Amino acid sequence: MPRAGRLGLLGLQHVLVMYTGCVTVPLVFGAAAHLSGSTIGLLVNADLLVAGLITLLQSLGIARLLGVRLPVVAGATFTAVTPMILIAGQYGLQAVYGSMIAAGVFGLIAAVPFARAARFFPPLVTGSVITVIGLSLIGVATGLIAGQDSTAKDYARPSHLALAAGVVLLIVLVHRFTSGFLAQIGVLLGLVVGTLIAIPMGLTDFSSVGGADWFGVTAPFHFGAPKFPVAAVTSMCVVMLVTFTESTADMLAVGEMTGRRVTPADLARGLAADGVSGVLGGVMNGFLDTVFAQNVGLVGMTRVRTRYVTAVAGALLVLLGLIPKMGQVVASLPGPVIGAAALVMFGTVTAVGVRTLLKTGLHSSDDLMTVAVALGVGMVPVVAPGVYHAFPTWAQVVGGSAITSATLAAFLLNLLFHHTGAGRPGGAVD
Repeated sequence: MPRAGRLGLLGLQHVLVMYTGCVTVPLVFGAAAHLSGSTIGLLVNADLLVAGLITLLQSLGIARLLGVRLPVVAGATFTAVTPMILIAGQYGLQAVYGSMIAAGVFGLIAAVPFARAARFFPPLVTGSVITVIGLSLIGVATGLIAGQDSTAKDYARPSHLALAAGVVLLIVLVHRFTSGFLAQIGVLLGLVVGTLIAIPMGLTDFSSVGGADWFGVTAPFHFGAPKFPVAAVTSMCVVMLVTFTESTADMLAVGEMTGRRVTPADLARGLAADGVSGVLGGVMNGFLDTVFAQNVGLVGMTRVRTRYVTAVAGALLVLLGLIPKMGQVVASLPGPVIGAAALVMFGTVTAVGVRTLLKTGLHSSDDLMTVAVALGVGMVPVVAPGVYHAFPTWAQVVGGSAITSATLAAFLLNLLFHHTGAGRPGGAVD
């Protein structure tokens, strides 16, 4: 156990490393759902509060019921962004949070079976899905930079594109010419510097900050009583399974770093905490949480392996979630700046997916076919958003989600090629 001062600094470092990734989710979702700045600020606070509580749960645990009890930090997963946007458009925000609650309950039920059946979600499946997640969100980042209405006079204004390019360049330069902790917060530095440049350009509006309280808690069910359309619930349950695959990989990685063997029972408790995030996020207007990979990397970099450091990070996140003014400041960041940071982060997600696929070697034609079909099916609703317009609403939500489509395709093809008998000759690739 580090001394109190060092413990606090190490916990703050974990918060700084994951902060941008965590708040980007409500910013992107809020902008795509055409929510007001004050409402997006509310989502930011709820997001941080839920992330903090789940981080505390994962780090400290509750007996042998919940939490992996490892030095991990939880935060909002990008996996849920596209399905949430689709559900909001088809059924409204009440259905977004109703389906999240249902997915959370499903996660609690499915945690133990999933932990025992993780072999059905090998890197071939998870890599395909993660790659599609990143690719499918590039359009969202572009919309933040250029604007949502291509017919508007200020759409893709050169000054906005230049500002976004400058933010991306700054993030790249920080990554190239710094190291350690400073390199880890390159995206955060890009957001701060980009916002300062945007002020004289007239792209910032912090008027909502003055009217926000210093302390407060987001009211449960802010958007009304939850609704549970079958298609929305199905889509979010698939998202929960994808979230499980993310968390499983990261928890196993932390287990290796700390020298602790992560058993199926440990995994089940950690995954159940993801399920709790769905229930809690649905009630408190938050988001589904997963174990953040960037904080896993920080554990490896600092070699500080005590779970009490991440517990301090969780407590700090809870505190930030109780400061509405902070949420309004974040929600007031200009679109081109947020979009530029999101572009880098979504591209990073894509790269992580490719790296995961490379672990498989892709030496089998069966594996290539699985990846090819999963990517192709997943990208169809991205390049042609209205392709399923003639289908029933439930089919539009399920099929219209790149992540849901890719997950189902990769999972079923993996079962077909690797879990239905001895296979067939001719599967190898030179």
